Amino acid sequence: MQTFKIRKTIASSFAVLSIVVAFNSAGADKNISIVTGPVGASYFDMGKSVSAVLNKNLPGALATVTVTNGAVENVNLISAKKGDVGFAQADVAWDGYKGYGKFKEPMPIRAIAVFYANRLHFVTLRDSGINKAADLRGKRISIGPSGSAAEVWALRLLEANGITPDKDVSLMRVGPADAAIALKEGKIDAFMWPGGNPVKAISDLANEPNVKMRLLDTAHAVPVMLRKYGPVYTDGEIPLYRASQLPTSSYPGVDKPVRVAEVWNLLFVHADTDEKFVYDIVKTLFENKPELVAAYGPAKELDLSNQTRRSPIPFHAGAQKYFLEKGIRVLR
Repeated sequence: MQTFKIRKTIASSFAVLSIVVAFNSAGADKNISIVTGPVGASYFDMGKSVSAVLNKNLPGALATVTVTNGAVENVNLISAKKGDVGFAQADVAWDGYKGYGKFKEPMPIRAIAVFYANRLHFVTLRDSGINKAADLRGKRISIGPSGSAAEVWALRLLEANGITPDKDVSLMRVGPADAAIALKEGKIDAFMWPGGNPVKAISDLANEPNVKMRLLDTAHAVPVMLRKYGPVYTDGEIPLYRASQLPTSSYPGVDKPVRVAEVWNLLFVHADTDEKFVYDIVKTLFENKPELVAAYGPAKELDLSNQTRRSPIPFHAGAQKYFLEKGIRVLR
């Protein structure tokens, strides 16, 4: 079946948009470029929160948020030193670190924090006739921009359900905001997007008058994905994917918990980033967590207890130093 796209108006692999969220009046001597994701996506919202906290609380910092296609592009940008700090799902970070999947060689990246969990949202409308992933055969769906974790994960979910992309479905590759518009306008039948709970673009869709949104199960695919892509054996067993659920309070109109697949998000840097630079960033974020949570709710999962057995890639020395001060040993 044919592949089709909506033109992106915000960013592409060749053009990114940098946004200064706040300016530290003390003067900038620490420029920090944070590579995130599409507008309306969790990485973009979390990146704005991280930027604001660093600008306010790290003396001399000038942090900017860069709009990208998502995790795969972020790994490539950081590896090429075209950004300082980035977000990536653990599965994409592992592929990058090892040179698997979309990466032709191992990427020089290191984790600095396990931040929050992404839940794979499978979004459709109540009258779509789609009740489960297997019903997507013959449908039009968005799987996220090329170079995003959404694309990687959605393709793996389709594969787990015996669906061949580009043959059994018509694919659109856009971010969640454009996908929500396309679904509302009848241009697609469903879309998948991973994000912290809630994803703003999905919340906006659920709040639209006369839109009856439905979220479907993605947790069923976890055993199949784990058999092929994980768990990873580094510091003991680290499952890349887990089964979780979205509570009824997640979105308007969701009247019962929804089973979803889950993977943790990492904040990461280039392997040779300055140790003190990384230490200062990690310390600032953990010591100002309430400000992060106030700006973006899923940041409540940024916790010392989540730093072990969550990242499949080693931590940067600067992050290791901070966690050791707190009595936490992370993957080296």
